[in-house]
Amino acid sequence: MVRVGLAGYASAGRGIHAPLIRDAGLELAAVATSNPERRAEVAADFPDALAVDDLDALLKVEGLDVVVLATPSGSHVEHAEKVIAAGIPCVVDKPLAVDADDALALVDAAAHAEVPLTVFQNRRYDSQFTTLATVVADRLAGEPFRCELRWERWRPVAKDRWRENAPPTEGGGILLDLHSHLVDMAVQLFGPVETVFATVASRTTPAEDDAFLVCRHESGVTSHLGATSVAGAPGPRVRLLGRDAAYVQNDFENDINVFPDTADSDGEHCGWLYRGEEREPVPTTPSTQVDFYRAVGAALAAEDVQAAMPVDPSDAVHTLAVIDAARTSAEDGRVVEVITPGTRPRAEEA
Repeated sequence: MVRVGLAGYASAGRGIHAPLIRDAGLELAAVATSNPERRAEVAADFPDALAVDDLDALLKVEGLDVVVLATPSGSHVEHAEKVIAAGIPCVVDKPLAVDADDALALVDAAAHAEVPLTVFQNRRYDSQFTTLATVVADRLAGEPFRCELRWERWRPVAKDRWRENAPPTEGGGILLDLHSHLVDMAVQLFGPVETVFATVASRTTPAEDDAFLVCRHESGVTSHLGATSVAGAPGPRVRLLGRDAAYVQNDFENDINVFPDTADSDGEHCGWLYRGEEREPVPTTPSTQVDFYRAVGAALAAEDVQAAMPVDPSDAVHTLAVIDAARTSAEDGRVVEVITPGTRPRAEEA
C-alpha cells in the first residue's frame, strides 16, 4: 500500500486531502502539525497515523512513498524544496507558488533532481467539470466561443483567516485561492491563454476578495472567470455559449442557488442545454476528486512516475503566469499579454 505523509491538518489537510487519501485506498502514515488540537484530531481520525511536529520531522519518517503539502500557500515553494531534497515524490496543493517564476524554478528543481512532482488541481475531477468538458469536446452546444466560470459567494462578514489577511506575496487573496482553479479549468477546456484583462479589488478583507478576468485563449475562445465573496445573488457556476446552444450549470456543493430553475433535473444529469425557450438536461460524466489520489497511487507504480502523475506541474506555471498578468492588468487598466516563464514571447516567435 502507498504510504502518504501529509504536512498540514487544518481545513485543507483534514477537510480535503486526508479523506481523499483514505478513500483512494492509500495509507495516511504520518501527519505533520504542531497544533495540539489538530494532533488530537489526527489521533481520532487516523489512529494508526504517526503525528509529528513539522515537515522536517515528517521527512525523517521511514518508508514514505509520497508527501502531500497542505500548508499555507506562501510556504509551498520552501516546503516543496525540502521534499525534493529528500528525494520523495511530492504533491503540492494549489497554487504551486505565489508567482510563475517561483513555480518554474520549483518545476525545474524537481526535474533536475528527478523527483516526481504534481499539483493538487482537484477541481478537474468534479463531475460538474468533467460534464462541461464532455459538452465542449462533443460540441453539444456547437462550436464554443465564450465560457463563463464563476465562484461567487455571499460573505458580507469576512472570515478572519490567513487567506483573507495575507498579502499575495504570502499566498493570500482570491486570485491565488480560487482563480488557480478557474484559470486551470479554462485552460484545460480551451488551451493556453494569450491575453488577459482583469479587475481586482479588496472589498471586505485586507487581501483581494473580488476578481474578474477576461481571458483570450489561443484557440480563439474567450473565458470570463469571476470569483467574489460579495455576491448577494451568485450567478450560474457555468454558462457556455456555443453556436448551436448554451450550456448552463448551477449546482455546486449545496451553495445558495437564487436561480432554482437552473438546478439539475436529477442525480444522473448535470446542467442544461438551452436553445431559447427549449432546454434539455445533460447526462453527468461521472468523476470524483478521489480519482486524483487514485491516479497518484497508480503513477507511483508506473515506469515513468512523473509522466504518469495526474497533473503536469508545468500547467501550474502557465496558470500563475495568467494570474501574474491579471495583477498587472488590474493595476494598469489594460489588456496584458500572458508570457509564461520558460517560453518565448509571441512577438519573438513571429
